[in-house]
Amino acid sequence: MEPGNVTQISEFCLLGLSEDPELQPLIFGLFFFMYLITVFGNLLIILVVSSDSHLHSPMYFFLNNLSFVDICFTSTTIPKMLWNIQTQSKVITYAGCLTQIYFLILFAVSDVFLLGVMAYDRFVAICHSLHYTAIMNPRLCGLLVLVSWIISILNSLLHSLMMLQLSFCTNFKIPHFFCELNQMIQLPCSDALLNNLVMYFAAVLLGGGPFSGILYSYFKIVSSVRRISSALGRYRAFSTCASHLSVVSLFYCTMLGVYLSSAATQSSHSGAIASVMYTVVTPMLNPFIYSLRNKDIKRALKRIIGVPVM
Repeated sequence: MEPGNVTQISEFCLLGLSEDPELQPLIFGLFFFMYLITVFGNLLIILVVSSDSHLHSPMYFFLNNLSFVDICFTSTTIPKMLWNIQTQSKVITYAGCLTQIYFLILFAVSDVFLLGVMAYDRFVAICHSLHYTAIMNPRLCGLLVLVSWIISILNSLLHSLMMLQLSFCTNFKIPHFFCELNQMIQLPCSDALLNNLVMYFAAVLLGGGPFSGILYSYFKIVSSVRRISSALGRYRAFSTCASHLSVVSLFYCTMLGVYLSSAATQSSHSGAIASVMYTVVTPMLNPFIYSLRNKDIKRALKRIIGVPVM
């Protein structure tokens, strides 16, 4: 296409999960309910951890950050989706789309790094328990979180700046309920090969790296726990990892399921539905996993709200 004939479009059309008008009230109610649970559930975790001195430890410091990231991650997509349904509009501006992509990548990568840092914390707590306090000191904890945020910010900035180099001409319909990078780089009329290469390289490096660290940490944890002679000791040691392991499994399995299902069906619409799992369902379930499987959280909740948690 001749450069003089390219007209950069100023807005996109989000097709959403369904174009059936009769389903819109149901989708609105369901996602509004899930969003409220996500926000209030994670805010409650932050409140409990911040207000209870017994929970002022590295493990809960990282959990606080994870809950904050989950709130931001969900808030990047769901409010805009609900607004579009309420106003019966599917439009999102070009600037709004780029902003959504930036923050989605930022919080998704932050989530991955925090899960990796939490795995390292459990590794030190179980495999080097005598030196845990010395190793996981406040300075190191703050540094780990800071490095996670810096890498996430730089990665998001790179993808966003590369998106600015693309030209969108006539194909402005996005078969999704938010602007996802994987969908967006299939739409431009200019060459997006470099964007594809950078996207997959970053996914392998920033997704596979922390995941490899998690696998290594749990391999060493299992090896260490197996050397404990008593069954009760083994149970107590591994029970401290149960919540984190559940969240890791949920996050990675749902995200892997999204990309495997979209690759198998070649359907953008099915990919949009599958994306609900890691963008909405996982952040919503995290507070329940940590509150229901964690005795310290349950005791703190009981002290705050005065009602025992099952």
